[in-house]
Amino acid sequence: MPATAVPAPAEQVALHVDQPLPDHVYVAIVGTGAAGIAMAHQLKEAGVDDLVLLEKAADVGGTWRANDYPGCACDVPSHLYSFSFAPNPTWSRAYSSQPEIHAYMQKVAAEQDVLRHVRGNAEVIGAEWDEATQRWTVTTVRGSLTANVVVAGPGPLNDPKIPEIEGLGSFAGQIFHSALWDHDVDLTGKRVAVIGTGASAIQFVPRIQKQVAHLDIYQRTAPWIVPKLNPHYGKRRHALYTRLPLAQRIARTLIYWRQELLVPGFVYDRRFQAIPQKLAETHLKRQVPDPVLREKLRPKYTIGCKRILQANDYYPAVSKPNVDVIDTGIKAVTPEGVVTHDDVVHPCDVIILGTGFHVTDLPITTLIRGKGGVRMSDHFDGSPQCYYGTSVDGFPNLFLLLGPNTGLGHSSVIFMIEAQVAHVMGAVKAMRDRGIAEVEVRADVVKAHNATLQQQMKRTVWTQGGCDSWYLDSKGKNTTLWPGFTWRFRQLAATFNPADYVLTGRR
Repeated sequence: MPATAVPAPAEQVALHVDQPLPDHVYVAIVGTGAAGIAMAHQLKEAGVDDLVLLEKAADVGGTWRANDYPGCACDVPSHLYSFSFAPNPTWSRAYSSQPEIHAYMQKVAAEQDVLRHVRGNAEVIGAEWDEATQRWTVTTVRGSLTANVVVAGPGPLNDPKIPEIEGLGSFAGQIFHSALWDHDVDLTGKRVAVIGTGASAIQFVPRIQKQVAHLDIYQRTAPWIVPKLNPHYGKRRHALYTRLPLAQRIARTLIYWRQELLVPGFVYDRRFQAIPQKLAETHLKRQVPDPVLREKLRPKYTIGCKRILQANDYYPAVSKPNVDVIDTGIKAVTPEGVVTHDDVVHPCDVIILGTGFHVTDLPITTLIRGKGGVRMSDHFDGSPQCYYGTSVDGFPNLFLLLGPNTGLGHSSVIFMIEAQVAHVMGAVKAMRDRGIAEVEVRADVVKAHNATLQQQMKRTVWTQGGCDSWYLDSKGKNTTLWPGFTWRFRQLAATFNPADYVLTGRR
C-alpha cells in the first residue's frame, strides 16, 4: 500500500452530513474511529461495497476527534499506533499529538474511499435483531435502516464518566469533563479544581498550570509515571521512510517487539516490574525535590497495576507554588467549591473532571437487543463476556471491535482491531460463500473462553498488584485487558472457525 502523509490542518477532510440513510445495507458499522475505518477498508478490499458507517458526530476520528483537551497525545509510539495498510512516513514525533492522529484518521478514511459510506450526525439510539427476517434494524437520530450484519466499534474511551459526588450539580462556576473540553472557558487567572490524576490529567495539567491563578488537583490514587522519550522526527527520517518503505516496516517491527517485552512483568511474574518501578521512582525523586509532596505522589501499589503514564512535565507542574495536590478525598461540592473529608472548603471558579470513561459498562450495550429482545447490557449483567472481544452469544450477525478483554497496557489497540477485523471478515466470507443468513457464536465456546481468560488473569499484576483500577468491572473481574502477548491474540482471534459458531441458512 502507498504511504500516507499526514495532511496540514487546512487539508483535513470535512465530513458531509447531508446524504440520506440507505434503507438497507449488508453491513452497518457503528463509529468512524480506528475500528470503523479498518473494518470498512477490509470490507471494500474484499469487494463488499454495500455498507454504511453511522457516526454520531460530523467528522471521523473517534477518540481522536472527541478528545481535544490541551496536551492530548498518544502514549503508544506513532509508527505502531497506525494501520498496517496505511503507513505514515512523516510522523512528526515518536509519540504523536491528538491533532496529528486525527488528521491521519481523516486522511486514511479519504484515501481508502471510506468517507463515501459515512453518514454523519447519525447517532445510533437502538439496534434490534429481527428473528423473522434474520436482519438487524438499526435506529439513528436521523431514521432507521436494516442490515444483515452489524459491526459496532464505539471505542472504550468514548463515553465520559461523570463521578457521583454530592452536590456536583450545584456548583455555581463552570464545570466540564476533559473529554468534552470547553474551549470557550478562559482559565486565565482562575482558581481551578482538577478531579482525577489519570492519563488525561497528566497531559493537560502542565498546559493549564501556568495560566491559572491557583490549581487544586484532587488525587485519589497516585499514578506511576515514567519519562516520555519523545524525539522529533526530521526531514531525513521522513525522506528515508518515504523512499524506502521497508525501513519504516523494520522500525515498526522493532518497536512492536520492544513493547512486547513488557508483557512478562504484567502477566507472568511481577518481579519483572522491579526495573520499570525503579525507573519511575528515580523519575519522581529527580523531579520532585520536596519530600512531603514526593511521598504524596508516590503510588502504594506495584507498577502496572494501573496504567503506567508517561510525562516529563507533570511533576514539575504540580511542584509549582500555585498548585496543591489534595489527597484527603472529596466529600461534596458546593456552589462555592469543593469540600474534602476533613471539612475544608476549597473555593474554585472552574472544575475540570479528569475522571475517565465508561469502559466495562459500555453504554452502547444498553441500546442493542438480540434474540428474544434481550438487551446486551442485561445479558452481560455487569460483567461483559465475549469471544475474543468480538462475538456475543444470543446476538447473531453482530460483532464488537475492542470489546471486552481486548485492551492493552503496553501496545497498540490498532493491532488488536486488525486481528478482530480479520475474524469478522472470515464470518462475512462464510456467510456470502455458503449462503448463511445467521452466524452466532456458541454459548459454551464463550463460557470456556472467558473461564480461561479469568484463570490467566489471576496471576497478573492487574489482579495482584494491590490497586483498584478502571480495568475491573462491577463484579471485580478484569474484563478490559488481554492477559498475554498481542501476537498470541492475533494468532488465536484472526481466524474465523465455523465450529465455534451456529450457522443458519435463510428461513
